[in-house]
Amino acid sequence: MENLLPSQLLPIIQLAITPVILLSGTGMLLLTLTNRMARVVDRTRHIAERLRDPDLIDAADRQGELRDQLAILWHRALLLRATVTCVVLSMLVSCLLVIVIFAGQLFGRPFALQLAALFITDMALLIAALLLFLRDIYVSLRALGLEVAGVR
Repeated sequence: MENLLPSQLLPIIQLAITPVILLSGTGMLLLTLTNRMARVVDRTRHIAERLRDPDLIDAADRQGELRDQLAILWHRALLLRATVTCVVLSMLVSCLLVIVIFAGQLFGRPFALQLAALFITDMALLIAALLLFLRDIYVSLRALGLEVAGVR
């Protein structure tokens, strides 16, 4: 390791950087999810304010609709929290993947089993996040259906 030349280090860095592409993609997904979470939080606060102020509610039956919307928003918030958790954990595993690839190449140890386990874990977390994200989409459409039914 002491006799390692910069020209020998470059291919190691190139190999270790490969999972960074995965980090970039999951980072964009995380941005989308945090924006969705912000909308859920804002909408929840707006509906909760309307429920607390009787002057903002048209009729007593409107309270039921608003409470239904609030329940759906709470469910969405929980789904989004789980989704964000999976994405962040996936990103952390990707970072570990970079470290293990780099260390393996630097020290001449393959770490094949560890690399495979980290990659499989990373993909499993990403798949879980995408499935949860899809579930949030369906739940948000159910909320939209309540809105449409409320104005008919």
